[in-house]
Amino acid sequence: MAQFTVNFYSYSLDTGADISVTIPSFTPCDRSEPRFTHVPPAKFPVLYLLHGHGNDYKCWTRYTSVERLAEEQRIAIVTMNTQNKAYNNVPYGDNFFDFISRELPEFVTSMFPVSDLPRDTYIAGLSMGGYGTLIHAFSTPERYCAYGAFSAGIPEEGQPRMINGVPGLDPYEEAKARLAEGRTLPKGYICCGTQDFLYERNLDFVRRLQDLHADFVWHPVDGYAHEWRYWDMEIANFLRWIPRTDYYADKPHHV
Repeated sequence: MAQFTVNFYSYSLDTGADISVTIPSFTPCDRSEPRFTHVPPAKFPVLYLLHGHGNDYKCWTRYTSVERLAEEQRIAIVTMNTQNKAYNNVPYGDNFFDFISRELPEFVTSMFPVSDLPRDTYIAGLSMGGYGTLIHAFSTPERYCAYGAFSAGIPEEGQPRMINGVPGLDPYEEAKARLAEGRTLPKGYICCGTQDFLYERNLDFVRRLQDLHADFVWHPVDGYAHEWRYWDMEIANFLRWIPRTDYYADKPHHV
């Protein structure tokens, strides 16, 4: 695979932004092919992968097999630095909601062979990134085909998540509002280890989503806590699960 570490000026954040972009590409395993080329036959689907509190854009690629999985599944992976602002807009120019929902996809799809079609676009994240995934998937559902929330840092019911003293978006209220508007939410994959300190919050959230008749699967796993072993397993499960209609959907790559 090809991996790019990129810094660019963000108009949403009014500062430099660090991201990593993994693009499926020619590998040594392809040397038996009759023709070598670096020109892909079609643009790649893309997963925007959100980090947790205290993490950065490198953590997903350092602690999991996501690079290999991206190559095998023929899907681009984008990770980003968003500090600890929980993917919301907060005061003093930290407009991370705008950055994730609009500017980052604009930059990535204009610079790389990545599809800008909602049916080819996915979002997922762990812990704080799981919370960020939910607020984005439910606030702007038309942008994503599916989402994955791993051990999501969901606030307790009736207790808004506070970021720099400012209340963040409530994923349940966002889902409820969009459904009341007659809009369709992306398909969801929600998971949490049963030993995770966030398990009960995730279970309660899942029950409330079920009451809304939202379209998602719930995957609790015994014996796992808030840990990378679990997320490494679940990112593989998620990438196999996501609904795909792109050119590469039936063309897995052996590496």
